Amino acid sequence: MRELADRGTVAAVADAMSMTPSAVSQQLKLLAREAGVSLLEPDGRRLRLTDAGRALVLRADDVLSALARATAEMERYRASPRGRVRVALFPSGAALLLSGVLTRLANSDVDIDARDEDLPASSVPQLLADYDVVLTHRDERAPSTEGPRIEVTPLMREPIDLVLPPGHALAQHDTVDLRELADERWISVRGGFPVDDVLLSVAAATGVEPRVVQRVNDFRVTETLVAAGHGVALMPRYAVVHPGLVRRELSGVRAGRIYELATRPDAGRLPAIAAVLDAFRAEADYSTAQWPSVS
Repeated sequence: MRELADRGTVAAVADAMSMTPSAVSQQLKLLAREAGVSLLEPDGRRLRLTDAGRALVLRADDVLSALARATAEMERYRASPRGRVRVALFPSGAALLLSGVLTRLANSDVDIDARDEDLPASSVPQLLADYDVVLTHRDERAPSTEGPRIEVTPLMREPIDLVLPPGHALAQHDTVDLRELADERWISVRGGFPVDDVLLSVAAATGVEPRVVQRVNDFRVTETLVAAGHGVALMPRYAVVHPGLVRRELSGVRAGRIYELATRPDAGRLPAIAAVLDAFRAEADYSTAQWPSVS
């Protein structure tokens, strides 16, 4: 039931648990008989949880949290944290933090199994079905991803700046008002990601509707397009590495994205996961201190 709540379909549950869809369906039917209430109901060609099913999933989370707490207490008798921690990171966050985190844990008994997952913050519940820790990011105006089944550790704020090609008329300004960019072509990311959310938020605040001509999620591609004069862009400050680009702050608006670490409730009690969270916090503090202001 918990896997179905996370993954959405019987087929996905079967794949994750190395079972056949028929076997999963039989287990769900058996669970409903044991519970004595209907736990699932048809939703087109799929199944969805009833209110009773959702309540049972929350209790399953309670049981697993209790097991995590018991494991954590036993772990405290060991000399140091140890174990394998599965971590999902969005690509630009991984580029900024992952190497330093691995270095900080290099002499410990904690092993990180890292994977890049280029998905919006709304996908955190699904990612936590496969990972212990998820590094995610969101527009600072958007709500946190925290919920009854998700615990969030705030990590850092990264400003989002305007990126201009060399020789652009506005490159001589210390800051730029978005209204001065009304006629520009914009390079943005796919909808649902923080940079595009910020662009839409700024547009709503200023009344300027941006003309987006390209959407790419790879910031190295964005930099190449902007440097060649194909448009302007908003980019996270620490992701800009192209030496020929000009970065400027937007005037009159606050633009940034928030980094968050998402886990299951009580997962941070496990010493190995706690060590990973601590390493990310330390690396985030170090990384933000190393970057100069906009120039």
